[in-house]
Amino acid sequence: MSLTLNDFELASKRISGILYKTPMVSARTFSEMTNNEVYLKCENQQKTGAFKIRGAYNKISKIAEEGKIKNVIAASAGNHAQGVAYAAKVLGLKSIIVMPETAPFAKQDATARYGAEVILAGNFFDDAFKKALEVQKATGAEFIHPFDDLDVIAGQGTIGIEILRDMPFVDVIIVPVGGGGLISGIAAYIKHTFGHVRIIGVQAKNCSPIVSMFNGKEIIMSEMSSTIADGIAVKKPGGITMGLINQYVDDVISVSETEIAKALLLLLERKKMLVEPSGATTLAALLSGKADLYGKKVVCVLSGGNIDISKLNSVLEMAR
Repeated sequence: MSLTLNDFELASKRISGILYKTPMVSARTFSEMTNNEVYLKCENQQKTGAFKIRGAYNKISKIAEEGKIKNVIAASAGNHAQGVAYAAKVLGLKSIIVMPETAPFAKQDATARYGAEVILAGNFFDDAFKKALEVQKATGAEFIHPFDDLDVIAGQGTIGIEILRDMPFVDVIIVPVGGGGLISGIAAYIKHTFGHVRIIGVQAKNCSPIVSMFNGKEIIMSEMSSTIADGIAVKKPGGITMGLINQYVDDVISVSETEIAKALLLLLERKKMLVEPSGATTLAALLSGKADLYGKKVVCVLSGGNIDISKLNSVLEMAR
């Protein structure tokens, strides 16, 4: 199973006029702090507040074109939920979303407002995933995987297309990693076109299975502690995504809770941007020095902005 440039180009056409081409913003302060030329790819300003809508819309619209779908179901901690719900609404389909009970209320509410039937199950994504499979069998709805699906991955890869159009001389792209769909799509497209560009993935240290598995063969379940980066808190990455990561990604690193919180605070203070902790991991990797870059043109992908406002104060306190 593989992706071609045509897959990404078709995905780009499907989302064109429906979703936003998100801004690429220069960040002089962060450039000075890290001795790099830093740019921010602002997926926090995408429709539904995160990149996930790209893959969801590409997948669902492709199936709808083939006339094979009436209802969809998905499991998600929040951003994929909203993406699937929004895509289904635009395409005139019913959606059922299973979310962990710990998913931020703001994400639960937004998903329901897009017209989805929301079911809560378990404490982590993996619990919701198991429940969604049970509901799928009972209802016959089309399951839309949040990351381990080539059409979803191709949709996420449209970010890579936009990055190269805005900044063809980029040296390094830093990407948050949960299940691996975002980095798989970006890396596969970039390496097919500009193979010299380095792709670095970032996970929260409290949930970092891909860091330990990078370039390995066995997919294992990660021991996981609580993390403020709930959007990338996935205990087990996908088989498809792990294969693409091993093939195209140059490095995967982890950052601490404090490093994530400090990056989020700096984005608020210096750029007036509200970014969820998962999205702030890329800047955290750069500011902490863990990305180990100097004198490079660097793009940090800010994957989403759907932070639970009720938890924002505690996150900011962690940064001080």
